[in-house]
Amino acid sequence: MVYIGIRVTDLERSLKFYTELLGLKEVRRGKMSHGGIWVLLEDPESHQRLELNWYPKDSPFNTPYIVGEGLDHIGFEVKDAKALYDELSSKGVKVALEPWIEQDTTVICYVKDPDGNWIELFSRLKE
Repeated sequence: MVYIGIRVTDLERSLKFYTELLGLKEVRRGKMSHGGIWVLLEDPESHQRLELNWYPKDSPFNTPYIVGEGLDHIGFEVKDAKALYDELSSKGVKVALEPWIEQDTTVICYVKDPDGNWIELFSRLKE
């Protein structure tokens, strides 16, 4: 497991809270192919990581926000995301999103745990 991702409604407000008030440091950020923005934060002492995910109004992932249900997904970096996705789906694990290549660098896909929580599987493409 690499990080926990939460959905936020106001990225700048959330960044200020987690960095200025709780002391997390920004590690990196990026834009998703559907227009969302992610920011990876890290605690300088424990090295635990939190990813903030913001989705624009027209994103299919911008669903009504319910307080307490902001868990977006749990991210796992694996050797071969597509192979693991195929294995898990063949064993009956429910699929959330089929594999795709994001920005020519990473294979990403999502499955669901038994309670429906989204689990991201990702692997970096070899250069």
